Amino acid sequence: MTTPLAELHMHIEGSLEPELIFELADRNRVELPYRDLDDLRSRYEFTDLQSFLDLYFANMTVLRTAQDFADLTRAYFARAAAAGVRHAEIFFNPQAHTAREVPLAEVLDGLGEATAASEREFGISSGLIAGILRDRPVPEADALLTDLLAAEAPIIGIGLDSAEVGYPPSLFADVYARARAAGLHTVAHAGEEGPPDYIRQALDLLGVERIDHGIRCLDDDALVDRLVRERVPLTTCPLSNVRLRVVDRLADHPIRSMLARGLRVTVNSDDPAYFGGYVDDNLTRLRDEVGLTDAERETLAHNSIEASFASDERKAELLG
Repeated sequence: MTTPLAELHMHIEGSLEPELIFELADRNRVELPYRDLDDLRSRYEFTDLQSFLDLYFANMTVLRTAQDFADLTRAYFARAAAAGVRHAEIFFNPQAHTAREVPLAEVLDGLGEATAASEREFGISSGLIAGILRDRPVPEADALLTDLLAAEAPIIGIGLDSAEVGYPPSLFADVYARARAAGLHTVAHAGEEGPPDYIRQALDLLGVERIDHGIRCLDDDALVDRLVRERVPLTTCPLSNVRLRVVDRLADHPIRSMLARGLRVTVNSDDPAYFGGYVDDNLTRLRDEVGLTDAERETLAHNSIEASFASDERKAELLG
């Protein structure tokens, strides 16, 4: 029997499919700069992380109300359930919405409603991770954490994402210390476009429990040894790595060598509407283009559940 999957690295705003963009634009009377669906889809070619982020933030303008966020999240759960996902830990970027005057309460209400019902409606247990935009001012991240705690937001942790190079994890050490003190889980994007040292900083200065991406660890053998020894999970996103030119083509992706070296790798979709597929699409293409074996797929699935923040009881249920 195939082990079910946990998806640990998926940005809910990145699951905003073109059809839903047009539907929400219509609902909220937002004028889009695209002639039609084909015009929008034609823009999904990226040269690097920043070229993707530009479109990602532009399309978010259609998200205005709690209902919009709930609809977006339910659409993800429906697709994830079809992909074999039974537990999901979902990133969202509050600053991307509050910066355009969408109240934090609207975001939290919509996402919270959908995640609270996810197990009943879709068979997927779930949690929310608030992603800090690392290229925004650090005091803004500190204020965000204050607001999330004051609102008793339905979150299980905080993360760190957006443009990586030039925004090292060290900048956010104090914010992360506060989050840990409040009992939140901590993760961070590191070693996607940034150097291996960003992974070390995330571990040593932020105290993270997981590294998101982490593919650049392969440039530093001592770091790989440490990640193996300390059993640090890495939430890799193969199709994302190709689309953002982290690797030239999927056949070059090092996922199998990462597994062979003993790294606790998981496979995730990152921003599936933009990067060519959901987690099942990632696994299928890894099988077809990289030669991923059934045994390796099982290892990835097992790793995903073990690396999740699900309760011990839920983990045992999924692994059983």
